[in-house]
Amino acid sequence: MVEDRYDLRPSILDIRHRMSIKSFPELGSTNIKAKELAAKGAKPWTVVLAGSQTNGYGKDKRGWFSPKGGLYFSIILPETNIGDLQTLTILAAFVVAKTIMEEFGQQTFIKLPNDVWMNNKKVAGILTENIIAGKKIKYSVMGIGLDTNIEKFPKELEDIATSLKIELKKEVSDKELLEKMIKGIKKQLSVISQ
Repeated sequence: MVEDRYDLRPSILDIRHRMSIKSFPELGSTNIKAKELAAKGAKPWTVVLAGSQTNGYGKDKRGWFSPKGGLYFSIILPETNIGDLQTLTILAAFVVAKTIMEEFGQQTFIKLPNDVWMNNKKVAGILTENIIAGKKIKYSVMGIGLDTNIEKFPKELEDIATSLKIELKKEVSDKELLEKMIKGIKKQLSVISQ
């Protein structure tokens, strides 16, 4: 079940940030798996990580190209007073953009509400979904797809999508980026939830 390229046994995230990492070589969708786990009682800050997705999706259920070489994960969020999905999504986009800037010195821009662009092409997408019981939010799942080490895109995506590897002309560490983004999301969420 655990994919070696992330080497998350025991994870720095598990130890430092009290998170549970569920890693899979391939999933249909990390958000769907995270929702299934949450429905079965998985704790907040459980992270579902996939080496690839066969049915990844974004806003309005649009397909998300997610082959091996990208970083695809979903987080089961704790209960928060932030019921607005857009606020949570923008928070995650900010963290992704900030991480890219801090790690690689690359300017990005956030195309509201849920995309991060680099050199006029999409490099990441975020999808936050609430599961509601009655009038109460039971839990929220935040999915992030970051094109890290993808070398080539299908013809129909070449002009609109890119990866860090294409832009930087070098491979990047998914493990380090994952840790920094989750740590950043956790920090920002605690700040705005107060």
